Amino acid sequence: MQLIDTHVHINFETFRPDLDEVAAAWRAAGITHLIHSCVEPSEFEGMQAIADRYPEVSLSVGLHPLDMDKWTPDIAAQIETLARSDRRVVAIGETGLDFYKADDKLVQEKSFWEQLTIAKSLDLPVIIHCRDAAIEAARLIETFQAERGAIAGVMHCWSGTPEETQLFLDLGFYISFSGIVTFKNAHQVKASACQVPTDRLLVETDCPFLTPVPKRKERRNQPANVAHVANYLAELRQEPLEFLAERTTANAMRLFKLSSAKEKDCEASREGNRFSEPTGVS
Repeated sequence: MQLIDTHVHINFETFRPDLDEVAAAWRAAGITHLIHSCVEPSEFEGMQAIADRYPEVSLSVGLHPLDMDKWTPDIAAQIETLARSDRRVVAIGETGLDFYKADDKLVQEKSFWEQLTIAKSLDLPVIIHCRDAAIEAARLIETFQAERGAIAGVMHCWSGTPEETQLFLDLGFYISFSGIVTFKNAHQVKASACQVPTDRLLVETDCPFLTPVPKRKERRNQPANVAHVANYLAELRQEPLEFLAERTTANAMRLFKLSSAKEKDCEASREGNRFSEPTGVS
């Protein structure tokens, strides 16, 4: 069985002492690919170093809605430049809206719109963080799609109601569930998880946060635990685990164009070989 963890933050300090062991654990658990999300562009160099060490790691780049103190007129250009600079970038984000912890709504909406624009121009999906802002986020995306055209993306670490879930399904978005769905009192999340069509479902850890049951006593979440999220979802949705793993993996590969990313790497390698000196020829 293979799985893809579609949202990790393994660049955080808590992973620094034992990242090789963490990688061994995710490989042993059948996690074949990870999408490393970005909180702010200054993280990107460290994320690249991680992807250099672990080839199954792909990257995103963006600015989190709770980091609007870092938003400047130049930040959008910086995000686009970084996205263009590395073939391993498969998404823009995480971006979105968070009105639970912040009230700078206008700045968040401007940043969100700018990052949607970058994603559209680069033909990349967006990774969206949305908390207490589902109506506003859906309206903004709907307006963007009406003016600029369709854009793909995922509502990451989703905790919305079934009604809110439907808003984003209607916009063509994927819905990703984290360890929250395993929590005892997460009733609306469980209802949403049953509602999402199989071809729009993704799984993630959002590590080092939100450790799923039965690993709740471990304060640090890790990518290997996405297997527990998948197992819980399979039981909740009354689907075979192997089926859910196969579908969520296929969904992640489709959304993030992971096979295309690998093909691009091969193409780049072939292109480089064309200009290298031939060996063994006199």
